[in-house]
Amino acid sequence: MDRKVKVFSTPNCDLCERTRRFLTEKGVDFDYVDVTRDRDGLLEMRELSRGARSAPVVSIGDKVVVGFNKDELEKAIGLL
Repeated sequence: MDRKVKVFSTPNCDLCERTRRFLTEKGVDFDYVDVTRDRDGLLEMRELSRGARSAPVVSIGDKVVVGFNKDELEKAIGLL
């Protein structure tokens, strides 16, 4: 896969951890952004997701998946 993947996340977030684990199991390289420590990352997450205030938010190329949704993630990374 040649599209950049970025996971916007928060600590102690079960859905965030499930998202990271899922992507890792699928062999997807991704950048991790802790939006509680990275203000620019938080602003980027909100812009990409059109205002989402909860994590995870995953950007895959020009696609954005809000929350943990296996089907949407697989489709966005080209596995479906």
